[in-house]
Formats: sequence, C-alpha cells, structure tokens
Amino acid sequence: MRIIDLSCPVDASAWEPDAVVHKVLTAAEGARHMSREMKAHFGIDFDPGDLPGGELLSLDTFTLTSHTGTHVDAPSHYGSEAEYGEPRHIHEMPLDWFLRPAIRLDLRDQPAGAVGADVIDKEISRVGRKPRPYDIVLLNTGASAYAGTKRYFTDFTGLDGEATDFLLDLGVKVIGTDAFSLDAPFGDMISRFQRSGDRSVLWPAHFAGRRREYCQIERLHNLDALPADFGYTVSCLPVKLVGSGAGWARAVALVEE
Repeated sequence: MRIIDLSCPVDASAWEPDAVVHKVLTAAEGARHMSREMKAHFGIDFDPGDLPGGELLSLDTFTLTSHTGTHVDAPSHYGSEAEYGEPRHIHEMPLDWFLRPAIRLDLRDQPAGAVGADVIDKEISRVGRKPRPYDIVLLNTGASAYAGTKRYFTDFTGLDGEATDFLLDLGVKVIGTDAFSLDAPFGDMISRFQRSGDRSVLWPAHFAGRRREYCQIERLHNLDALPADFGYTVSCLPVKLVGSGAGWARAVALVEE
C-alpha cells in the first residue's frame, strides 16, 4: 500500500491570519525544568548534571487555532443550534466518516468565488463515478499552491449553497478542499452581499451544516499527487479535542498497489 500525504504543514514561519507561535524548550532546559518540577510537586531532589550531557528531553509548545493547518470542521463550528438537534463537537463524531473511499473533483479551471451545482454535476460526469453515501469528496481547486502566503486566504474557489446540498443529497458526509475554506473567499461573499442584499451568499456551505449534519476538511494539500480521481481510501481522522468545533487531521490517501 502506498500512502500519499494530503496534509499541509503547521509552520510558524508561514503567514497566517492567526499567527502560529512555536516555542522550544531545549533538552538541556528540559532537564532543568524537570528538576524544578520534581522538587515542587513530589519533593524529590534531582540533579540535571547526572544526565548524559546534562540533557533530558526537549519540549515544543505551539499556540494555534483548531482551524490552522489541515483540519476537520465539526457541526458545532457552523452554529450553536441546528435543525436536526444539538450540533456535535469534533470528539463526538463517528470515526467511520473519516476513513472512506474518496472521489477527487477538479475545479482548477474555475475562477475565485463560489461554483454552483451545475459545475459539480458536470465534473462528476467527467470523472465517471457518482459519489456514493459516505464517500469523501475532495475538491482540487489548486489553492494549495499559495499555502503560506496571503493569497491563500483571498484567492480560491468554494461552493455555493446549491452545490453543497447537491453533494449532501448524494449521502456525502465529508467534503474536503485544498482551499482555506469550503465557502468562497470572504471579500467575494461580502461584495456580492453588498451588491444584492441577499444573505444566502454569506457562508452558504458552512451554514448548510445548520440544516444537515456533515463535516468539512479544509486546507488539504497535494491533491495533484493522487493517482486518479477515485480508487483509493482517504483517512482524515480528527484529533479528539473535547468540546471543539474542529480538530487537526493528518489526512492521507491509502492506495492499493
């Protein structure tokens, strides 16, 4: 079995709207830290100098949001109430949603903004296989080429409300994208709303989750490396963050050879 990494890195040196902070406690600092902690909590005297090289273990502390890097959005991210009942947090979602056959749809020829159900239907016809219930749908927008830059957050293709419902009507529970969001860019949505006054253009893909329970994988990466548009399994098991509206995932494709 070949494993293809579909996850983008969490990198404190890359540009993010909410900056990632990465602090490192070196192995030598870790030894001194352990000595202090052992004394304070257990009354045990421990000399770091007794360790080889005076070093114990390093420790990394990251400060970031649950939506940084490749992550899965839970229903509770879409709002505090849902038509189907209380929206679940990421630790409550069934794991079998996140280990499923996948289908890749190519939206790289689409402009920044939101595409409709007609575009999705046409792309499914080109692929030659309609998503089955619980299949994971991957949207290859090409946006991951800009990851780590400001353009990644402003120039990508998302789904409108009808396109989202079109996939959910097929029984899809997890929709993934290599873009920053499954919706259109913020500036695009606000501009269309200000011109039309139509509130349905504001975050329709996310707000669909208030009517129908489903999850999104955002900020995927490397979708071009998939060997075909289907015929493999995707694993995107989210980290079990209790009470969270999202969880980081190391998304991979499992390809039988």
